[in-house]
Amino acid sequence: MKKKLYLLFTTLFLSCLSAFIYSQTPDFTNRIVIDIWAELDAYPESDEAKNTEAEPFDYSINRIKTVSEFLINGMVYGWNFYYTPSDKLRNVKEYFETEPINTVDYTQNPIVYKKPLVIENKLHSWAEYLRTDQQKWTFSQWNSIQTKKGQGRGAGKLSSGFDGIIEATNNAIIDGIRKYYRGIIKNKPKEIDGKLILSAAPRIGIIEGQYIVELDFFLETDRIIKYTQF
Repeated sequence: MKKKLYLLFTTLFLSCLSAFIYSQTPDFTNRIVIDIWAELDAYPESDEAKNTEAEPFDYSINRIKTVSEFLINGMVYGWNFYYTPSDKLRNVKEYFETEPINTVDYTQNPIVYKKPLVIENKLHSWAEYLRTDQQKWTFSQWNSIQTKKGQGRGAGKLSSGFDGIIEATNNAIIDGIRKYYRGIIKNKPKEIDGKLILSAAPRIGIIEGQYIVELDFFLETDRIIKYTQF
């Protein structure tokens, strides 16, 4: 009897736990909500720090808006990417480039910022964006069982400001692309072209003077060019 009660309790507990975890997973199909932050003060040697006429929070607010628009565009439309892996034996240097698949018109459908809060010398805010019907359809096409998924982590220089966040984002994409294609391609290819869209809220932090960005994304391959000979 005690064993049956224990098994019943365990089953109920695991069911509740699974439901709780599932409920904590955001659904970005209709609405994107991400936590965005910015330092209260610009990096000392940056151009923003030289602006002595700036009002309090000007730097933080502008940075939050810039980062939000960049990342949300990656969650709404994503990027085309062009990647050439490095190959020392062939004297080939690594090359990577991205371009937005499309650009969100924030003047027609703006981001709404809510609940600003200062925590540990950073200004945090929730950035909320409602997808249009067309954007919902686009995301639903990506969010299918056939779509491949990738994860990556990258770093960028804190001293580079917003460019450091872009650098960290690109490095995270490269990291995710490498991990994915190493699992399906035996020999290093000459070139990989494709497209991707962010599937979850990006995670941004600072470690040892560098921005750290972690990404989850849906991935689609356009073409893989192989070396015809060694």
